[in-house]
Amino acid sequence: MKFDNHVDTSVSRENISQTFVISRLTRSLSEWRVFYSLAICATVFYLQLLTFVNPEGRWAGLASHCSGAQPIDGSEILQRQESLARILYDNGASAYVAEPGASAQYFGNISEATWHLSERPLLLIISPTLEEGNVVAKITVVTPAFEETRARLLLVPGIDISFVSWAEDEDPYTVALNALSALELGPERPIYVDGMMRYFIVDGLQKAGPGVRVMFAPPEVTQLRTRKSQAELDLLRCANEVTVLCIRAVQAQMYIGIRESQVLAMIDEALAAAGITERWALVLFGENAALPHGSGNDRALGKADLILIDAGGTLFEYHSDVTRTFMLHDSSIPPEHITIWYDVRAAQTLAHAAAREGANTSAVDKVARDWLDGRGYKGHFTHRLGHGIGLEDHEAPYLRGGTDDIIQTGNAFSNEPGIYIEGKVGIRLEDCFYINQDGNSVFLTEGIGGQAFSPLYP
Repeated sequence: MKFDNHVDTSVSRENISQTFVISRLTRSLSEWRVFYSLAICATVFYLQLLTFVNPEGRWAGLASHCSGAQPIDGSEILQRQESLARILYDNGASAYVAEPGASAQYFGNISEATWHLSERPLLLIISPTLEEGNVVAKITVVTPAFEETRARLLLVPGIDISFVSWAEDEDPYTVALNALSALELGPERPIYVDGMMRYFIVDGLQKAGPGVRVMFAPPEVTQLRTRKSQAELDLLRCANEVTVLCIRAVQAQMYIGIRESQVLAMIDEALAAAGITERWALVLFGENAALPHGSGNDRALGKADLILIDAGGTLFEYHSDVTRTFMLHDSSIPPEHITIWYDVRAAQTLAHAAAREGANTSAVDKVARDWLDGRGYKGHFTHRLGHGIGLEDHEAPYLRGGTDDIIQTGNAFSNEPGIYIEGKVGIRLEDCFYINQDGNSVFLTEGIGGQAFSPLYP
């Protein structure tokens, strides 16, 4: 298969002229594109290391990368509520119900971190009302009575907001429906519920109102959250960039003989220094990486071992998810494993080019899969190509076979092809991307170079 662009892996950092480097580095980041020369990427890499790893502090500089990031403004949440209310009104629906989680966070600033789920439901209800001919969102928070004071401390934006409590000897779902009694409830005016809502709550609402139709929210509602705003993309971009910078900073301090657990601790330290919360990481050396989620035997790094780090966390509730498979300067990697690395990178690049507005999600997965199958790895790319990312690390839509979702502007996904040969090697490369207003895919890590540069420069 012929490529529109070609990666020349023979270019070394030493033979780049100073004039060429300076001219390239001063160009606008928006002009960076896939398959820039590895020489430029290597130079960027070393400049970043000078900034992020120095004797004055193990992770010096990481904290500044996202220091200007801001949480989603309350005015944006009000706009989301207004958009939802308009959809509910146009669809003839009486209300939308969510419990603490990603959707309640999106529409009401109520996350699982601020209100943990239990058997006692707390519900966010958004219903459309007409005021002077305009559709506005009415917000109702249904809370256990003994938790009402705490519920009122939640920073829930809303023009028209009320709190309704239910006592321990009351049915919370009857109380919830009674709170909507001013609305026309019935089979012709359904109540939409969030697709991730626990079944016992859906069942409770249905039993409390036998004549009420309770149904999962349609695509018009779910697409509000899957199509990211500029503010959301800014948080996703910064979180994913700094996660890559953390991996590069950790690589600079690794050595042959270090153990997986030591690197895991280093990654967590780096992410914490960068301001990332809800941190997680997977560190696998050599053949351990042939199991995509690891074997966990705390392997010591050998000279012939590639290193796989899959890491992420949240920045103001928005997720990062990055995987790099790389080597050290002292490594001696089998040539066939280096070949696999470049084949996986090519699969990632081809999928990135195929992911455009209007494309089918399964078709993007197929592009990467067909390339790897054609290179002789059939059966060794064992998982989907990618998942949506935002307020959840894994959310709809998904890049996998068997789906028929159509990619839209504002969608954000992971792109993570991998080859896993048990007992030998595992290689995965993952960068998240979004679809811009022109309908093209843009890596969220583009501002720091985009994809991994080579096995030596992640």
